[in-house]
Amino acid sequence: MESFTSLFKKEHRGELILAILLIIYLVMGFKTPESVANMIDTIPGKVVIFIVVVFLFIYYSPILGILGLFVAFTLIRSSSITTGSDALQKYVPTEEKKTSQFTAYNQFPYTLEQEVVAKMAPILTSGSSMENPSYKPILDNLHYASPLK
Repeated sequence: MESFTSLFKKEHRGELILAILLIIYLVMGFKTPESVANMIDTIPGKVVIFIVVVFLFIYYSPILGILGLFVAFTLIRSSSITTGSDALQKYVPTEEKKTSQFTAYNQFPYTLEQEVVAKMAPILTSGSSMENPSYKPILDNLHYASPLK
């Protein structure tokens, strides 16, 4: 309660004005402009917002810090809605979900074709002695072309 009454002292007028501005921002629910939202909806932007909130907690009254925390949460949430990253996280499936769906669809029974191919005798096995063919290939008329080397 002491921090609340100290907020109304003459030397804390700047804090009072900032608190009123933060309350107005929370109550009015302004939309975040897209240029600002693009800066805030990044990891460095969110870190800067967090540092400002910590700064409010350390150097100013706890009430101003709590208001700053609410405004930071609202600002980050509205920025993600403005840029569309909120919808991406909600509605676009992750790679794990897509992979699990594909593996569920690709479970086929052992088919007759696979069974027949598995039972077929292989044409060439390792270690078999294939004889040289009894024929000898001959080169056809080259029509004055140079032979390949």
